[in-house]
Amino acid sequence: MNIDTEVRQVKRLLLNCDMGESFGNWRMGQDAKVMPFIDCANIACGYHAGDPGTMRRTVALALEHRVAIGAHPAYPDLMGFGRRSMACSSDEIRDLLHYQIGALDGICKVLGGRVAYVKPHGALYNDMMANPDILRTVLEAVAAFDSGLPLMLMATADDSAAQALGDEVGVPLWFEAFADRGYTASGHLMSRRLPNAVHHDPALVVEQALRLAKGEALVADDGSDVRLNASTLCVHGDNDGSVAAVRQIRQALDALEQA
Repeated sequence: MNIDTEVRQVKRLLLNCDMGESFGNWRMGQDAKVMPFIDCANIACGYHAGDPGTMRRTVALALEHRVAIGAHPAYPDLMGFGRRSMACSSDEIRDLLHYQIGALDGICKVLGGRVAYVKPHGALYNDMMANPDILRTVLEAVAAFDSGLPLMLMATADDSAAQALGDEVGVPLWFEAFADRGYTASGHLMSRRLPNAVHHDPALVVEQALRLAKGEALVADDGSDVRLNASTLCVHGDNDGSVAAVRQIRQALDALEQA
């Protein structure tokens, strides 16, 4: 079974990681160390990070390790790393998505691969989760590029509205959760400004990953149970500690599948 078919079926909790975020002389991330442990690489497309050479090298690395390649498009905000919202029109969002997905897909085709899914980055990701009109625009843009491409978005306690919109537009959805973040009762991420919003204990991170993989409830910030129906887990690999955490999560998930 080829990697595209395997990933599209989403039979297990897939590990995804943001990659290809170096730019020019700026170096970021530990892509070569993380790639062997993940299933999906979200590759920056030049608007918040990345450049043509970085994109080519990251795509080649993903193909070497049989990792699915995802376009990671953002607002045109290189100075702010794509973390600042921009007042873009629907046409502008559509065009910036097509520009970035197309650029990465072109590099993939040259190297014998293809873009397998789309995961917006930073503020664009957050904006589409908060605004149904922006989510519709993103879905319609993805469908226009390739209706078979899944869109990755955040899993919450109630994904019914997003799922209905994805079904209407005809785009498959991959719901994403986080092993190293705390959640509210509604299934949204806690603000990083709050205590316990980010888990730094590797054992706690692995435990949360396993709970998500088994479909078990997490404990929300108010002490209630919150259940997330996630098909993919976002992991981070920007330092040696995070690389070690990714390795531990991979080993724990593999052991769970073999049990």
